[in-house]
Amino acid sequence: MHKIMIVEDDPKICELLRSHIIKYNYEVVIVENFDHVLEDFHHENPDLVLLDVNLPSFDGYYWCRQIRNISTCPVLFISARSGEMDQVMALENGADDYITKPFHYEIVMAKIRSHLRRAYGEYAPDKVERTVELKGLKLYPERMELTFKDQIVPLTKKETELLETFLQRSPRVVSREALLERLWDDISYVDENTLNVNITRVRKKLHELGIENAVETVRGAGYRLQMTWGVDTSQ
Repeated sequence: MHKIMIVEDDPKICELLRSHIIKYNYEVVIVENFDHVLEDFHHENPDLVLLDVNLPSFDGYYWCRQIRNISTCPVLFISARSGEMDQVMALENGADDYITKPFHYEIVMAKIRSHLRRAYGEYAPDKVERTVELKGLKLYPERMELTFKDQIVPLTKKETELLETFLQRSPRVVSREALLERLWDDISYVDENTLNVNITRVRKKLHELGIENAVETVRGAGYRLQMTWGVDTSQ
C-alpha cells in the first residue's frame, strides 16, 4: 500500500483529499505542524507528497527543496495560484507536477497513480539495472543519475525521462508532442511552458558535467541531442 502525505493548511481540503484517496486503497497522512514538515516526512517516509504553496512559516517551495535534499519521491503541488511563474517556480524547486485549485478529484487521482507508476512500477529486486549510453555519457534511469567521466549528477524523474529519450533517439529530432506524451499521461492538462522548463533543467545538468550546447532546439520540429562532448576513454 502506497503512502500519500498531504501538506495543506486548509482542513476542509485535507479531509476531502484524504477521504477520496483512501477509496483507492492508499494510506494517507496529513501534516498538522507546518514548522516540522521535514521531520514528519522523515518519520512517515511517504511514497508521494501533495504540497500546497501557501503555508504558514515557510512556503511550499521551501519544503519542496528540503524534501529534494533527501528524497526523489514524487512531489505534486496543489495550489490556488494559477500563474505561469508559480508553476515554473514549483518545477524549478523540484516538483514533479502542479495542480491548480479548484481541481477535479479524478484528475488528482490520475496524476497520483501516474507518478506512483513512474516512480515505483518498474522496480523489481531481480531486475538487471538498465543503462543508456552515448559516447561516454551514461544514464542510469533507475538511479536517476547521469554520469560522464568521473562526475555524477542526480536527476528528477522528468529529467531522466527526457535524457533517456534524447540518448535513445540521437541524433534524430524528437517532436515536442512526443516528449509531452512521454512525460505526462494527459497532455491536455500540461502548460506548454512546462516542457521548456524541463528542457532548461536538462541543459543545466549537462552543463554541470561540462557539456555545452548538446540539446539543440530545431525550430518548428522539436529537439535533438547532438554529441558535442568528447569520448570518455577512461571507461
